[in-house]
Amino acid sequence: MPFQPRFTITAKIARSLMRIEGAKQSLMHLPITPSVLASLRETARLYSTHCSTMIEGNRLTQEQVAKVVQHHEHFAGRERDEKEVLGYYAALKKVEQLAAKPSDITEHQIRMLHALVMSGGRTRVKPTPYRDGQNVIRDGRTGRIVYMPPEAKDVSKLMRELTVWLKASAGQELPCPLRAGIAHYQFATIHPYYDGNGRTARLLTTLILHLGGYDLKGLYSLEEYYARKLGEYYKALTVGPSHNYYLGRAKADITPWVEYFCLGVAESFENVRKQAEAAAGSSDISPLLRKLDPRQRKALELFRDSDTITSRDIERLFAVSQRTARRLLQLWSDAGFLVIADPAKKSRKYALAEGLM
Repeated sequence: MPFQPRFTITAKIARSLMRIEGAKQSLMHLPITPSVLASLRETARLYSTHCSTMIEGNRLTQEQVAKVVQHHEHFAGRERDEKEVLGYYAALKKVEQLAAKPSDITEHQIRMLHALVMSGGRTRVKPTPYRDGQNVIRDGRTGRIVYMPPEAKDVSKLMRELTVWLKASAGQELPCPLRAGIAHYQFATIHPYYDGNGRTARLLTTLILHLGGYDLKGLYSLEEYYARKLGEYYKALTVGPSHNYYLGRAKADITPWVEYFCLGVAESFENVRKQAEAAAGSSDISPLLRKLDPRQRKALELFRDSDTITSRDIERLFAVSQRTARRLLQLWSDAGFLVIADPAKKSRKYALAEGLM
């Protein structure tokens, strides 16, 4: 039977969805320079890495995580923790790369994310095969079994059903945050690996949100919400009448989890909005930047990783024709938003005007 989640859109979920949309729309129109945006994005990456690995017992502090990632520093007796941090950070970067080229999420992509999570920071990895035996989740204090996932023989089928559902639900009216939350729950339920399932589930969630237009410029950290409310995180994931997958978990009503998840997205998005509003109100913002229209503000994203852009970049970003893209670039150049960096007719390049960087 195809995967079909059971949940009800309650008043709590509806309120959270409204808050999510409000924060999303507000952030889209905030004028933030590429330099400030890059700084905020890196802060979010490091915070997500710290919180997601901390949930799994990583002992590095936020400051130490930054030193490991950015300066390759080492801490005695923390070699395993360092590898976990570098692996998660590499997987986060992969999520951004995948989101930059929209497509349906595949099992191959999910297996690659898991491989990166477990890689210790290596970027050249092979997709991780699913587990070939049974695993269980035990209470860290008592040792009792709190969840017994499906048998290994069923994992491939369940993962295939999950990706089929993701593709089908993308074309329906189910809001993206709901799809992301449901996918998180189902991946954790299948538990397709012996280790790294929680981290991979959180990365999958982020990828779905980014692909659905809920990337918020890459500035939020859902991992921080989970870490801050860890008891509620595990409680919300634990549903059904039995700890055994086959005795009710597979068909359980997951409304409590969806409520918890959507509230987390709402709170995370609103925190980002506050941070971005503070950054947009700083002296780093020029009068010219404040006058940009929504399209120009969106075009700023293209300058995160490059000093110049071409008409081809504008075509892809706005899904417009080459002629329209060239006309936009010319208009923006005339208005003082851009300057011509390379006048070559066929491959003309544009840079941001002085005062916008």
